[in-house]
Amino acid sequence: MDPVLDRIGELRVVPVVVVDGADEGARLADSLVAGGLPVAEVTLRTPGALAALEAVAAQPDVLVGAGTVVTAAQVDQVVEAGARFLVSPGLFEPVVRRAQERGVPILPGVATASDLMRAVDLGLDVVKLFPASVVGGPAAVKALSGPFPQMRFMPTGGVSAANLHDYLALDAVLAAGGSWMVDRALVTAGDWAEITRRTREAVGLAADPSYREA
Repeated sequence: MDPVLDRIGELRVVPVVVVDGADEGARLADSLVAGGLPVAEVTLRTPGALAALEAVAAQPDVLVGAGTVVTAAQVDQVVEAGARFLVSPGLFEPVVRRAQERGVPILPGVATASDLMRAVDLGLDVVKLFPASVVGGPAAVKALSGPFPQMRFMPTGGVSAANLHDYLALDAVLAAGGSWMVDRALVTAGDWAEITRRTREAVGLAADPSYREA
């Protein structure tokens, strides 16, 4: 598997962040590192998302990816901004092909067996299950991994501290994507300490579902 995906598998949790501008991006990255989770999926949902991505990418100890990538042109933009992996809400062949041409791993969103058949045809072996809680949660992972034993999943959408380990306990799950530790309200309020606390908790829960902060 790609070394970037290997690293995601080691970290087990990918914070899905909505940040606007370089300052928010840099401060958010610092908070994640302080919490022991040096990875971020910076979503393309704000006007300053690319600037935020560049700021995170400037920190060499943080593995930064781009989320909500929906066009081939965006693939080029985020790769040039420093994204080392890409995440898309759905499976769109031009986006996957462009990512492959740029040599950057991409995790497209899938929700059905038909989506997974297309993913296999495109040479993928890691995908994002999205929206995970809507399409069946851990039970969907179990059901879909039966006919696709080679596929690894990153469930995203509705993942929380309460159900994180339900996903991570499954062999087919590479990592889980979640936003509860980087809630947009915390970012806009500048509550970096709470983001760090939630991040530290997420790391603990990924290792031990009974984890409780001292």
